[in-house]
Amino acid sequence: MNPTSKNASVLEHSESSCSLVLKPGVYVRFDVISPHIIRVRACHEGKWKQSPLNRYGFVKDEDAYGDRRLELIEDEDALCLTTALPQVRIEKPSGRLQFLDPAGKCLLKESAPDGLTVSAEGYVARFDIEPDERFYGFGDQNRERLEHRGTSPRMWITNVSRYIPIPFFISSRGYGILVNTTRDLAFDVADTSPDRLSFKLAGASADFYFFYGPEPAVIIDHYTRLTGRPTLPPKWSFGLWFICRTQANDHEVMTDAYTFRREGIPCDVIMLEPGWMQVHYDASVNKDWHSERFPIPSYNRTGPDNFPSVIKRMGFKLGLWECNDYDLSIEAERQAAGKHDLEQPVDDSNEIFCLEPDENLRMPRYLDRLTRKDEPWFEHHKRFIDQGVDLFKQDGAYQVLDHPDRLWANGMTDAEMHNLYPLLYSQQMHEGFREYTNRRACCFTPAGWAGLQRYTGTWTGDTGGGPGTVLACLNLAMSGHHLVTCDMQVTSKEGIHYGFLLPWAQVNSWNYWRHPWLLGDVLKPVFKDYAELRYRLLPYIYSCAYEAYLTGMPIIRPMPLTYPDERESHEYLRQWMFGPALLVGAFCEKLYLPTKQTWYDYWTGASIEESGEISYTPPSDRGGPLFVKAGAIIPSAPPRLYVDTGTETEITLEIFPGANGHFTLYEDDGVSLDYERGRYATRQLSMNQDGDALTVGIGRRQGSYDGMSEHVLFTLKVRARKQPAVVSASVGQVEWVYDEGLLHVDLGPVGSEGCECHISW
Repeated sequence: MNPTSKNASVLEHSESSCSLVLKPGVYVRFDVISPHIIRVRACHEGKWKQSPLNRYGFVKDEDAYGDRRLELIEDEDALCLTTALPQVRIEKPSGRLQFLDPAGKCLLKESAPDGLTVSAEGYVARFDIEPDERFYGFGDQNRERLEHRGTSPRMWITNVSRYIPIPFFISSRGYGILVNTTRDLAFDVADTSPDRLSFKLAGASADFYFFYGPEPAVIIDHYTRLTGRPTLPPKWSFGLWFICRTQANDHEVMTDAYTFRREGIPCDVIMLEPGWMQVHYDASVNKDWHSERFPIPSYNRTGPDNFPSVIKRMGFKLGLWECNDYDLSIEAERQAAGKHDLEQPVDDSNEIFCLEPDENLRMPRYLDRLTRKDEPWFEHHKRFIDQGVDLFKQDGAYQVLDHPDRLWANGMTDAEMHNLYPLLYSQQMHEGFREYTNRRACCFTPAGWAGLQRYTGTWTGDTGGGPGTVLACLNLAMSGHHLVTCDMQVTSKEGIHYGFLLPWAQVNSWNYWRHPWLLGDVLKPVFKDYAELRYRLLPYIYSCAYEAYLTGMPIIRPMPLTYPDERESHEYLRQWMFGPALLVGAFCEKLYLPTKQTWYDYWTGASIEESGEISYTPPSDRGGPLFVKAGAIIPSAPPRLYVDTGTETEITLEIFPGANGHFTLYEDDGVSLDYERGRYATRQLSMNQDGDALTVGIGRRQGSYDGMSEHVLFTLKVRARKQPAVVSASVGQVEWVYDEGLLHVDLGPVGSEGCECHISW
C-alpha cells in the first residue's frame, strides 16, 4: 500500500479490476473486459485519463462481457492476477509484467530491468519476444510484407504511404495487442534489437488491451467485439462500381450507364468525381451541382426526371465524391455528451472555436472559415440524398494532411486529432445516413484508424490496382477490416482478375481508355466474364459478409489467418482465401496449396491432390489462379445486370466432393436495417461423403424477412469424375444430366422445410 515501496503494492481491488503501484512513480491498473481481454493502463501520477477512442465510442469498455473475475494471489516472488483465461504475473521487486496463458505458459514478458518507463512526457513499453515469433496486423502502413518482424511500423496517417495504420497486431504465440491511442505511435518489432518488441508514445500515459486467442481468428473476433463489428452494407455494394471521369457531364455519365446495360456488363454503382461540383474541391456545406456539366433546374431537383432519377431508373446507385476540412469534433462532443460523463467537457467559447494559434507566424489567425458550429457535417448531405444520391466517396484530400497549427473545438491539437479525424468522418457519415434514411449506409474512404471496420469500406488510395496494393488489403484483413478494394487495373488480365476477387470491386475510369467496353478484343470479354462471375457469386460473397458482421472474420483471409499452423504458406504474399472455400492468387506464377486437402482448379475443373508450392499458368482468358478446396459448397445465382432485390429466387450449389463440408447461406432484404432486429433467414448447407455415396443437404430455412420468396429453385452442379448410378432427393423425382465431369441436378422449388439429395456411383 506504500507508493514508495520497492515492491508492487495493491491500491484497490474489485471483482474485475485492480490498481497498484508497480514501482516508485509507476501506477498500473488492470481491467478485465472479457475472458479474452485485459486492459492495462500505467501512469506516473495515478490518474487514469480517457482515450479519445473510448470517449467517442470507437472502443467500448462498457460492453464488457463474459466471466470478468479477477483474482489476486500474492507470494514472496510475485503478485499474480488470474482471470478466466490469461494471467498477469508481476515480479518482485522489479515489477516486471508477464502475460501467461491459462496453463501458465509465458506468452509475453517485459524486458528486464526497464520494461515499462512512464513519465509526464509519455511512456515506453518493452517486451522480450521469442526467436521464432511472428507479428501480423498494423493496418495499411507497409506494402512490402505481411509479417512485420524486423520493422518499425509508424502509426501516423500519411497520404499514399500510410493510409490506414492501425495500432493493433497479432502474435503467432497466441496473443494480440491494441494500443489505445490516436497519437503518433512508434512500434519497434525486433528492428533495432532482434529479441525485443517495444512501442513508445509521447504526451500520453500507457493504455493498451491484451487479447488472448490463441488462434488468430479468435483474437480478431474479440478485437472486433471491442472496437465494433464490421458493417454489413447494402447488398448492391457487392456488385461492380464504376467511377466516371472527373470531366464527365450529365450526358457522358448517362451514356456510360446506358452502355453498361447495352453491352450486358453487370454494374450497380455510378460514381462522380470532383467535377460534379460547381467549385472544384469544395469542402464547404454550400457545395452544389456544376451549373454547366449538371444543369439541374431548381424546380426539378427532387422530381422523377432529374439527373439522379434517370440514373436510378436504369438500376444504378449514384455516388458523389467529396472532401472535408470541417471541424467534426463539435458534433463528436455533442454525441459523446449524451453517452458518457465527460472528463473533458467541450469548451463552447468563441475563443476555442474560432481563434487558432499559428506557431510559425507567432500570432493568432482565424483559420476555420468552413465550420458552422450548430450544423453537423452530415446535415448538408440530406438535400443530395433527397435528390437520389445513395453514397458519398470520402476522398483522402484534407483528412490525410497534417494540421500542425490547428486547435480543434474539443480542445485537441493535431497530435490527437490527426489519426482520429478519419474515424469521426466515417462515423458521422455512417450514422447520419442511417438515421436520416432508415437504410444501411454505404461509406467509402481511403483513410482510417482502429475501429474503422464498424463504419466504412476502403480503397487503397491513389496507388492503382497493381501488385503493391495486395498487401495493403491483406494487412488490413489481419487488422480486423474486411471491406477493402483498389482502383482496378483494367489494362491487364492480372489486374482484372485481382480487382474482381476482392470484397468490393470498382473501376476508376480516369480516362476513356479505362472504360470496359473500350478495352479491345482481348480484354473486353475477359472483363465481362469476370463481372458475370462476380454477380454469380453474390450469394456466397454476401453470406461471407454476414459472417464478418457476426464474428469479425474478414471476407478476404490471409493465409496466416486461415492456416496459422502452416507457416510455409505465410511466405506467399499474393494469395488469400476469398471466404472459406476459394483460394485466390494474383500477380504470381507460384502459390501454396495447404496440405491434407484436395483442391480443384475452378477454371478447368481438374482436381489436384498435391500440396505445397506449385507453379501455375491460368487459361488464356483468365488472369490468375482460382482454386476451391474439397468439401466446398458455393451458392451462386443466375446472371444479372444489377442487384435489384435482396432475395434470391434461383440458387445453384456448386459442389466439390472429396471431404465433408458445410456453409451457412444468408438472406435478407439487402437494404434495410431489419436484419439488426432479427428479420433475416439462414440455411445450413451440408455435404457428407461416404465412399461412393454423397449426400447434399439443404437445411430448413430459419427466420424470415419482408419480400422473402416462399420457394427457391435449387440446382446442384457437382464436380464428378464419372456418371452416377443413382440420383434421388427427398423432394421427389429429380432431373439430372452428366456432362464432361459435371453432374447437373435440378431439384426444383424447395420450401422452408429444405431437402436432401443422395448421389451414388
